[in-house]
Amino acid sequence: MRTYAIWGTATSPEHAAWVESVGKAFEADGFRLVEHVADADFVLNMFDANEPKAFRRQSRGTYSASFYELDAVPEDVLKTSYPMLVRTLANVVVLHVPGQGVWFTTMERGTYRISADPHEVFERLAPLAKSKLVIDNEFLADLEPELWDGDEVTADIGAAGKRMQELDLLPAPFPVHEYLDERDLRHVMRLYQVGGLSYGNLSARKDATRFWMSASGADKSQLDVAGRDILLVTGYDEENATMIISVPPGVEPRRVSVDAIEHWMIYRAHPDVGAILHVHAWMEGIAATDINYPCGTQELAESVAELIDREPDPAHAVIGLRNHGITATGDSLMEILDRIESSILRQVPMT
Repeated sequence: MRTYAIWGTATSPEHAAWVESVGKAFEADGFRLVEHVADADFVLNMFDANEPKAFRRQSRGTYSASFYELDAVPEDVLKTSYPMLVRTLANVVVLHVPGQGVWFTTMERGTYRISADPHEVFERLAPLAKSKLVIDNEFLADLEPELWDGDEVTADIGAAGKRMQELDLLPAPFPVHEYLDERDLRHVMRLYQVGGLSYGNLSARKDATRFWMSASGADKSQLDVAGRDILLVTGYDEENATMIISVPPGVEPRRVSVDAIEHWMIYRAHPDVGAILHVHAWMEGIAATDINYPCGTQELAESVAELIDREPDPAHAVIGLRNHGITATGDSLMEILDRIESSILRQVPMT
């Protein structure tokens, strides 16, 4: 049975009662309320906007949503809530304005509004609360010596990253520098291991069973070192939810992108896919996921892979991830960029 806990301090009895009503929606779906946050799979963190307190998770498998309440809707909800996301160390921040509604804010997806119905709030949180995170890596120092300095595939990945910067496809879908002060921006970059706030990821097939992929948090315009900035994914340990990475000896690797499990599934299902690109941008008229699963989860990977399976040409497909961005397949990264350049929208629609 999955568990949840309520933590933090409410700013009013009404605030506490509303968060507890969201908790009841968790219980109606089979979650069990626990007293100690260390025993919880999901934490509802109540906080005061004037003094936000961080819930520091004990396990990477524990997700948290931070809840706060205001008397009126801010002029710019994103600008108000985004710093709260950082200061409370949350996966999502939930702003409740009584009588007006609820606004969700996430690190990558920006903000969107829903009703204050506790069951609707739960439905939006459920993918986060129930998903299986696949972000662990097992590094094996068994990369062939001839690949220690990379190869033509890693060179193509590096060139594609630079072209993504030229096309303005690397920043977040909203101007994050305008929403965080210098202290909070530094904190984001340390906390999420982000170099230059360069979102998205890219990969290219090495052979029938392996693919090179950009590292998590690496600046995609500066993918230079094989085994550090670009990693060779060789397998997936499903039992332990761990990606297997082959690296050269003597190199301290970064973790591979959290979307490695998604790319792994696509390459396995479609041997004719040569490369995969994910950017936080949009295209009109594309099939898109219905449920906003979080990055790095098996559920998101499966939902994207299933949509690609349904495309007329899975090897040259573009799939939308609701409130997030797109994933595109192709012969090579440059072929993908050539194909989508004229149709790309840099603002992701929020629903």
